[in-house]
Amino acid sequence: MNTRLSRREVLAGAAAALGAARAALASAHTPSRNHAKMEYKYSLNTSTIQGQKLSLVEEVEVAAKAGYDAVEPWISEIDAHVKAGGSLRDLGARIRDHGLTVESAIGFFAWIVDDATERAKALDEAKRNMEMLAQIGGKRIAAPPVGATERTDLPLLAAAERYRALLEVGDQCGVVPQVEVWGFSKTLTRLGEAALVAIESGHPNACILADVYHLYKGGSPLMGLTFLNGAAMHNFHLNDYPADPPRDRITDADRVYPGDGVAPLTALFQDLRRIGYQGALSIELFNRAYWQQDALTVARTGLQKLKAVVRKSLSGG
Repeated sequence: MNTRLSRREVLAGAAAALGAARAALASAHTPSRNHAKMEYKYSLNTSTIQGQKLSLVEEVEVAAKAGYDAVEPWISEIDAHVKAGGSLRDLGARIRDHGLTVESAIGFFAWIVDDATERAKALDEAKRNMEMLAQIGGKRIAAPPVGATERTDLPLLAAAERYRALLEVGDQCGVVPQVEVWGFSKTLTRLGEAALVAIESGHPNACILADVYHLYKGGSPLMGLTFLNGAAMHNFHLNDYPADPPRDRITDADRVYPGDGVAPLTALFQDLRRIGYQGALSIELFNRAYWQQDALTVARTGLQKLKAVVRKSLSGG
């Protein structure tokens, strides 16, 4: 695979290709009356109640009591569960017994770095993560640009080739890694960069993990999602952000409940329906004030506020 094209050349080519396809995608994914009324699968990313220091089993119980359809755990929590003597198969059964699924999970492995030795170690770690996930019924795992967040010159076609290698590891485990946009990173900062990596990987399971906060932090307009096919995403991180602090100083800890900030969420959900997105909406917050509150109250509040925003978008508000 030729990796000598500059980032600007690659992005220009990708933009042209996506622009040519946009009209076809828009017509193919115009929502029907039934689709316009669809409900999403709602998921709780456990970071939202991370500060309460609950066990993963307790977080699963909170998600179920709060009314979620799915839970999005962190690999560090799964490791802690095993270290404490817990069984992954029993954990998976408990999740299913609560009526929940594991649509996605959060792990960190340096799949994108230049060093071949480090990449090989990262793929081994990714395989370990995905094998554990498979045992609890997990379907997907985040693949952010860990190890390359300070790189401004990483060739995107090289990243695409490395993402394909990661996807092939996922094929062995039955779990799909999702190339994730990280707005604070200098690599895969923007939605268009993640889209190029997914497209050029040439793998049928390639997909994108987007996040309201990260799209804002990295400077990608939410309407950029309309250039995509909804089938290219399976999990979407939902949150909101305040007007202050400004974009250059905002951090993960500033995320707020959906509807409590200034993000154009109504337009976002209208766009997601327009492109045919039918995946999970996963509340992912790191708000220290919420971490001081009762975990069930926080989980319920997040779900209620997210559903309210979705209902508003359905009414055209």
